[in-house]
Amino acid sequence: MTELARSRRGRSNRTLRTVPGRTDRVVVVGAGLAGLSAALRLRGAGREVTVVERGSGPGGRAGVLTRSGYTLDTGPSVFTAPELLADAFAAVGERMEDRLTLLPLDTTYRAQFADGEHLDVHADRTAFAAEVERLCGPAEAAALHRYLDDLAELYRLQLRTFIDRNLDSPLDLLGPELLTLVRRGGFRRLSAHVAGFFADERLRRLFSFQALYAGVSPFRAIAAYAVIAQLDIGAGVWHPVGGIGAVPRAMAAAAADAGVQFRWDTDVTDLEMSGGRVTGVRLADGERLVPDAVVVTSDAPHRLVPQLRGPRRPVYSPSCVALHLGVRAELPGQAHHTISFGAAWEQVFDELTRDGRPMSDPSLLISMPSVTDRSLAPDSADGRHCQVLSVVAPTPNLDPRSGGNPDLDWPALAPRYREELVRTLEARGWTGIGDAVEVEELLTPVDWAAQGMAAGTPFALAHTFGQTGPFRPSTLPRRGPENVVLAGSSVQPGVGVPMVVISGRLAAERITGRVS
Repeated sequence: MTELARSRRGRSNRTLRTVPGRTDRVVVVGAGLAGLSAALRLRGAGREVTVVERGSGPGGRAGVLTRSGYTLDTGPSVFTAPELLADAFAAVGERMEDRLTLLPLDTTYRAQFADGEHLDVHADRTAFAAEVERLCGPAEAAALHRYLDDLAELYRLQLRTFIDRNLDSPLDLLGPELLTLVRRGGFRRLSAHVAGFFADERLRRLFSFQALYAGVSPFRAIAAYAVIAQLDIGAGVWHPVGGIGAVPRAMAAAAADAGVQFRWDTDVTDLEMSGGRVTGVRLADGERLVPDAVVVTSDAPHRLVPQLRGPRRPVYSPSCVALHLGVRAELPGQAHHTISFGAAWEQVFDELTRDGRPMSDPSLLISMPSVTDRSLAPDSADGRHCQVLSVVAPTPNLDPRSGGNPDLDWPALAPRYREELVRTLEARGWTGIGDAVEVEELLTPVDWAAQGMAAGTPFALAHTFGQTGPFRPSTLPRRGPENVVLAGSSVQPGVGVPMVVISGRLAAERITGRVS
């Protein structure tokens, strides 16, 4: 039995609030991972489902750029928790394996440190421990086993308590899992929690940098966010053949075969209300859809949904600059995913979240999926393998209330920042990359804002304590139309591919009722 199945079995019996009245016809706004997850489950429950997407195909933030033989994922680059995706396919009687090929990565990450050393994080625990012993010694290898056990237990507790359920009130958290989480130190600082296991500063960084995925510094995040490391270090990382973009394509194909209708290249301009319900979805071409319920997956749903209020004092995650490259170079010896740490640490988090400045000594996530999947890049005329890379550099967002900086002139700054990233890559081992670029795409906070992402960040609301669990916007708001449900990064349970896939299911359950 998977952890997901166990969490379902252990759910609270508290009554789930659902959309009142008829829910036979559902319009889903957005064909990203959350919208597709919701559509699959709604169709599996017998609803008539129409998905409206302003783009020309599925994916949302999981975008794809295809050019000159290169396939570049312009959204998420790390794929974890495939059992959640399999659950979505199963809702319409499909097997994920029939739609999508997933390759497990033996080396989930390479951690590259400023002192020139590196450590390969292996999916196999014994191999991982041997690697830690080689670099850090036997005491740290023994600590690794204890810490991985702790991660797995934290994940089990939080999956039932915070993640895999709709929450309407802090009272929904009450139960033995919450008490156990408190006793295990789940609400102390993450940096202190990790330091309690490891003496080596390099391992402390390796097991705490994931807090940035949740939009907070490891020095401010609660220890409960260590579970992010459980998903990609403790439980493993996979690569979808064809790139991350193959995931929404497979989901959309399964949904279409099950009877879901898709409207591509179509904007929703207005939701019409009558009697406290949305009674019409007006499209840009003038067509009007008549739904019983609506699922909205946009990053700032209050901009579309009448009478819906946005968060009162939102705190947004840091943003990023993403540089996507297709290069005519083999770049031998590089891993599929590399976390390249700078020498600075606590200082750069202050720069990101307090000072509104880009990292002076950046830590980077560098993905080179073409080392695993040769379909993503061509071969050069002389037979050498070309490569695709994605480089993600955290930067301030555009919201000064969240430590961001709206005054950074990104259109002017972007070319210089791009050159700095390339120089950093060259200095850290991607030798020759600067002269080998054939295809590139650079995205900055102003580009994310132009795509409708609040505060110019693709990482949505930060997971501060006041924006986590029942304090994060609900999938079924108490204010606003009674038949509008929300899904995506800005609502429960939160940010990241696994979380938005779960949010789609939680949104569907607000319409269909809880699914066992």
